[in-house]
Amino acid sequence: MKNAAIYARVSSAQQKEEHTIASQTAALIGFAQEHGYHVPREWIFEDEGFSGANLQRPGLEQIRDLAAEGQLQAVLVYSPDRLSRKYAYQVLLLEEFARHGVETTFVKAPQGHSPEDQLLVQFQGMIAEYERAQILERSRHGKRHHACQGHVNVLCGAPYGYRYMRKTQETAAYYEIIEEQAAVVRKVYDWYTAEGLSIAAIMRRLNEQVVPTRKRVARWERSTVWAMLRNPAYKGLACYGKTRLTQRQRITRPLRLRGGFASRDSAGHERPREEWIEIPVPALVSDTAFDLAQERLQDNKRLSPRRTVEWSIVQSLVSCSKCGCRFQHFMSNPSAINVQFPCMRCDSR
Repeated sequence: MKNAAIYARVSSAQQKEEHTIASQTAALIGFAQEHGYHVPREWIFEDEGFSGANLQRPGLEQIRDLAAEGQLQAVLVYSPDRLSRKYAYQVLLLEEFARHGVETTFVKAPQGHSPEDQLLVQFQGMIAEYERAQILERSRHGKRHHACQGHVNVLCGAPYGYRYMRKTQETAAYYEIIEEQAAVVRKVYDWYTAEGLSIAAIMRRLNEQVVPTRKRVARWERSTVWAMLRNPAYKGLACYGKTRLTQRQRITRPLRLRGGFASRDSAGHERPREEWIEIPVPALVSDTAFDLAQERLQDNKRLSPRRTVEWSIVQSLVSCSKCGCRFQHFMSNPSAINVQFPCMRCDSR
């Protein structure tokens, strides 16, 4: 009798509510009993609400660890698209399991090991990837259509100062103002536009006054205040489609110190302003206050001493050997590459 682990996955909240993961698990348990596999209860792994286009899933990672430790002889999965929606990831996992002597068996796939059976499994993987691309495109088109009609439910939650109210049979989704947080938003705009405080000074004042953040964490950050001053929702126009995903390889400070790279290959980048779709929501500040804030933000960007007019080929790639901080400043003379610059964080060279 082979020791086996069961893996089931659903990606959407609707699938979780419909208990489709329970039906997958039940089918896999029945398949294991019928074919003589021994599956301990702690080796039944379910990933609820995780996309098949990502390999970072708790249940899947535990199965990979068990396989690497040599404890498994088989992995039972309902169908190839439950293992992954990307064909390349399917091949990667199948080869990884095979390398550790673990066979992967799909209930809804050919059970043989002939070239023809393997070809059919590969076709299923490619079709699953095509279906995922279709689903994403239909979802994108549908959301854009609803955004053009002014529906709030296409937005990703609500920013600080609002509460997202879900759609019901009687009412559409909408933003409800949280008066306590709305007062903080108005103070931030007043401090920035009328009193002339910097973003760092506003952050310090909020922390000194122990103003609770949205998640009730201890401290405010510069990035939070900066995003608040830029968000057009506060003047009554929440925007859909502000960012787009692009490929990247993000190098974080701890990884730089270890000489490694991050696994994430995508990042959100802001789209041009004319591509944003405006959706009316209750305003917290006046148009005048918001426009003044944008003017000052632009001035700060233009006059900032950290502003890079021309990019160097080594900018953001050179980092301090002591603290890992990246060097951002522009070097006007190419021969200055060999010059030792002081680190702005720890002052080492």
